[in-house]
Amino acid sequence: MAVLAIRTFGDPVLRSPATDVQEITEIHQRLIADMFDTMRDAPGVGLAGPQVGVMERIFVYEASEDDSGVLINPKIVNRSGETEIDDEGCLSLPGLFYPVERSTSIVVEALDEKGEPVTIAASDYKARIFQHEIDHLDGVLFIDRLTDEDRRDALRALRDQALGFPSVPVAGHGEDTF
Repeated sequence: MAVLAIRTFGDPVLRSPATDVQEITEIHQRLIADMFDTMRDAPGVGLAGPQVGVMERIFVYEASEDDSGVLINPKIVNRSGETEIDDEGCLSLPGLFYPVERSTSIVVEALDEKGEPVTIAASDYKARIFQHEIDHLDGVLFIDRLTDEDRRDALRALRDQALGFPSVPVAGHGEDTF
């Protein structure tokens, strides 16, 4: 399999909503394998199609060694009223970790890699991964969900990165990137 190039902040594909997968083909099967290789190589815990320049609603995840998969055309059909704030990072915004508020549990309907319908109730960490990746499919980045102050700080850090300035400490101490 292959490790794909991960698109980073400033690439317009990250701000464009992905389209539904109409038919799962052999190309999608290769893409899924390549996305897993890319996510693990990065390393990350989730990777959405737009992050590798594929404008289709597909993402892979690995919440733990025993819990990984792919969701195609995912849709959140229910979310808890309970939320939690925790640090998030993103493979498309390398080096940034900020606190993001997310629902603690969600229910997602999607297709699996064989095109079979699945319904997954996800909570805590897995729910956070799913919400982050579905945001990518909608053209939303985690920095869009930050407080105004944190968002200004993150955009300043991204600008400094783009200008080649030395890395400056950013909020949070997260280790996982989505």
